[in-house]
Amino acid sequence: MSSDNQTSAKNAVPGHPDDLEIRIRRKLERQHFMHLIGADLTLITPGRVEAELALEQQHQQQRGFAHGGLVATMADLVAGFAAVTLLPDNHGLVTADLRVSYLHPGVGQRLRAIGWVLKPGRRLHFCEAEVWCDERLIAKASATMAVIEPV
Repeated sequence: MSSDNQTSAKNAVPGHPDDLEIRIRRKLERQHFMHLIGADLTLITPGRVEAELALEQQHQQQRGFAHGGLVATMADLVAGFAAVTLLPDNHGLVTADLRVSYLHPGVGQRLRAIGWVLKPGRRLHFCEAEVWCDERLIAKASATMAVIEPV
């Protein structure tokens, strides 16, 4: 965390929108796979998260399209973190179910994923996500996220 972020974290007001972003970005530090693929969260609000990724050769399958696993990962990432924004800081979350419908091949420069919570619950959060390649919707996803309570 940069010194600017550390200063912001110390001065954060609980319940303030900046506090939410600081909490989520702190959790992102442990999201090693997200960093490996080059994704970054671009919007963090209660119940909604967006992420972007610059498409590069390592993200392509054999025909030059964005790999389906990458598209599913982006959907999972934003759906999961949208749910995390609604949890207390000491709770965790894992994906219990993820269904992805691929609508078009991902051909372009940038992937943008948008995730939101349809219905939060004590044990399960029901979420949806869209993945866009440049200006074209390429996938829709439905996810069930399981809440992990502290022991």
